[in-house]
Amino acid sequence: MLEIILFITAVIISLGLLGWGADRFVTGASGLAYSYGVSPLIIGLTIVAFGTSAPEMLVATMASLQGNTGIAIGNAIGSNIANIALVLGIAALIKPMTVQSQTLNREFPLMLLVMLTGLVLIWDGWFSRLDGILLLTGMLILVVWIIHLARSASPDDRLKTEFITEIPTSASSRRTAWMLFSGLALLLVSSRMMVWGAVNIATTFGISDLVIGLSIVAIGTSLPELAATIAAVRKGEHDIAIGNVVGSNMFNILAAFGIAGVISPGEIDQEVLTRDFPLMIGLTVALYLMARGLRNSSQGRIQRWEGGLLLAVFIAYQVWVFVGAGQGSVA
Repeated sequence: MLEIILFITAVIISLGLLGWGADRFVTGASGLAYSYGVSPLIIGLTIVAFGTSAPEMLVATMASLQGNTGIAIGNAIGSNIANIALVLGIAALIKPMTVQSQTLNREFPLMLLVMLTGLVLIWDGWFSRLDGILLLTGMLILVVWIIHLARSASPDDRLKTEFITEIPTSASSRRTAWMLFSGLALLLVSSRMMVWGAVNIATTFGISDLVIGLSIVAIGTSLPELAATIAAVRKGEHDIAIGNVVGSNMFNILAAFGIAGVISPGEIDQEVLTRDFPLMIGLTVALYLMARGLRNSSQGRIQRWEGGLLLAVFIAYQVWVFVGAGQGSVA
């Protein structure tokens, strides 16, 4: 009993440290980049998106190195599902969100392409090291394309003006560097603690690594996105709120998922192909349709009822995952 309490406590503490570490990492990296003359839009579309995906990347690395590939794979896919259904669902319930940025609208099809590419690579049921390398290469290509997109964006793009207000411009280089490296240290420690606690919980209760990755770990590593999105919505920065999710989801598949393939290639559970990946792609399509707007192509609006629907889908999915796990253990 005491061991179970210790494992659960480790996961809870690591959740808080992951969120705090990611926030410090993003703030420090953004401020440092700004001090070297990097434009706010490039910072927002690359550094912020990369930073909010740092928990998933580090958890994937730690889990894969320990041979718990199910946690790494489940975390990458589960975080994407949580980002859309849980994070944006809650955000839309707080306040309906309007998408006005043309830059963001151009990113939606790319996000869908990234998801489909990941599915095609593992469709044969085997996640090879070459598949992981291809995904990581895709991440580098994505960064180059995003930088080009940011440089060619309209000066009055709504996303650009929102990012300007969010980037710390007054902090010194020494302070931002300290925040960057201390945030990274917190992420390293907390991700190791998260994997340790999650693996032991899974072992104790006889739950697969994949299920733990899709649920507890995925929700935990999505906390930075949840905090950032809710804060942005309350400030009326709707494009940032949605843009954080879009960028993070692309990095999760290309980087976190790719890391798992490179470090620990192996067989893919059938549920990933028939349940998890299809739902992630379906939610991506749904988000695209909401954000584009069915009546007015110039802007879209995610209404409260749509946020409620997204949240209901997430809850139903979690029930589905655990019911499937229970049936598998009985069989």
